[in-house]
Amino acid sequence: MWKLIRFIKPYWKSALLAPLLMLIEVYMDLLQPKLMASIVNEGVMQRDLAHIQQTGLIMIGLTLIGLLGGLGCTVFSSIASQHFGADLRQELFQKVQSFSFRNLDQFKAGSLVTRLTNDVVQMQTLVQMTLRILVRAPFLALGSLIMAVTISYRLAAVLAVVIPILFLVLYLLVRYAFPLFSKVQSKLDNVNNVMQENLAGIRVVKAFVRARFENSRFRKANDDYTDFAMKATRIVALNMPVMTLILNASIVAVLWYGGNLTWGGSLAVGDLIAFVNYVTQVLFSLLMVGMMLMFVSRAKASADRINEVLDVESEIADAGNAKTGAIKAGEVVFDRVSFAYNADAATGTDTLTEQKELVLKTINFTAKPGQTVAILGATGSGKSSLVSLIPRLYDPTKGKILIDGTDIRQIPLDDLRSHIGMVLQQAILFTGTIRDNIRFGKPDATQEEVEAAAKAAQAHDFIAGMPDGYDTVLGQRGVNLSGGQKQRISIARALLLRPPILILDDSTSAVDLGTESRIQAAIKSLMQESTCFVIAQRISSVMDADTIIVLEEGAIVAEGTHDQLIQSSPEYRDIYHSQLGKGALAHG
Repeated sequence: MWKLIRFIKPYWKSALLAPLLMLIEVYMDLLQPKLMASIVNEGVMQRDLAHIQQTGLIMIGLTLIGLLGGLGCTVFSSIASQHFGADLRQELFQKVQSFSFRNLDQFKAGSLVTRLTNDVVQMQTLVQMTLRILVRAPFLALGSLIMAVTISYRLAAVLAVVIPILFLVLYLLVRYAFPLFSKVQSKLDNVNNVMQENLAGIRVVKAFVRARFENSRFRKANDDYTDFAMKATRIVALNMPVMTLILNASIVAVLWYGGNLTWGGSLAVGDLIAFVNYVTQVLFSLLMVGMMLMFVSRAKASADRINEVLDVESEIADAGNAKTGAIKAGEVVFDRVSFAYNADAATGTDTLTEQKELVLKTINFTAKPGQTVAILGATGSGKSSLVSLIPRLYDPTKGKILIDGTDIRQIPLDDLRSHIGMVLQQAILFTGTIRDNIRFGKPDATQEEVEAAAKAAQAHDFIAGMPDGYDTVLGQRGVNLSGGQKQRISIARALLLRPPILILDDSTSAVDLGTESRIQAAIKSLMQESTCFVIAQRISSVMDADTIIVLEEGAIVAEGTHDQLIQSSPEYRDIYHSQLGKGALAHG
């Protein structure tokens, strides 16, 4: 948890004022039993009404001063803790943004959501409680103990027996609670993962009538979370009754022994009342410490999970000698590139096991500026993995990729990706207007530029037909659009950049052949000087490409134009015949 202290440092003034103000409240509380003893001994017992009134007014004044101290502590502790939580969330979010796809594969989305929300709230609450309770409770306990000893060291012997018992109880509770709280947060991750998957795929769930199955999945995750939460809660619940039992037993012991001292004339009645109050404050303070330690145990688990994210070093980062401005024409060269999602899958040798783990195997080709390179292959052949390496969503396991003669690892990430337009398999849109989604990569684009990109993507007509046109607000992930409409907006978003390199990863699968043909013609006209990579399932979509690469099990098995591959590649002919039929070859 100490690693997270740095987030409180910018707000050190509030973090310092809060406990100082709490000390004022504690001091006022420590004076109250002494004044009450004075009222009893010198006012009630001596029948001195003036003394009662005067001391009573002093008590009221001290109470008001303590109230102001407590309110001030609450205000400043809230300021410090809320800003602490906001800064911690911001850094966590920025850290996640810097992750490579391989880093993101290490954490499930539901787990990251839990860490950014629930775990941060745990730490935020801990900071506020530390600035208030963790200051109030120890100082009030210590002060009350000192005041009790000054009244009667003989009665204080009761506390000498009770306090070690209390500390033993606290130790046992914390020891058994901490492991459970770590598991509780992990089980909460599972609940969020199931919920997120279900919400993202709710249409599939309903289409396949799997609501009952999803309910059982969620029930299992929810029951697991509940079971562990109940175990942890039961241990925490023991804290209050055990502490209360010890408190009440201590008060009975004080009254029994103190009563004897009072009857013997060695202890005034008012002092006995004050002593009972101080004992109560000591034990209640230790009770608060116990509750605080329970919360610290839970917060410690959250802190560990937060630090797991903050401590991850992204494998994809700018090199120390990165070259800005290296991308000009957009020539792309793959030089003996191999890739595995498991970073340790390949070690430079060519054993059978390692070759099976490689998703791409010794890829070599060159894409010239202005060329369209089509990539074909069966599902799982490595097509998407190949194009994901160009903007460094992943880094190659072996080999290198050059753009205009410069290794992409020597190009700053922002510079590299700003020169690449990419349309992924799944069209991802964001809550906001259609205009904002199209100019997502170029926020300062004019309306004319937005419309030009939309026309090229064959999206302008359906956008213009909407009541609010480009100001139409999209729901989460663009739920109020069809699959084809979302794909066309995604294509427009990439075309708006006019990038030197354009990657279309099966980006027209949801549009009809006529619309796809018009999109291709518009892209060819608009992006004449750009290097285009096209992944498509329909061979008719890529027959006019300058180069067609056929992948099979991660390796290039054929490369050339359509006419060349028809003559030389049995793999390409199989794809062609399976989609267009054998008669199409003679017709072509």
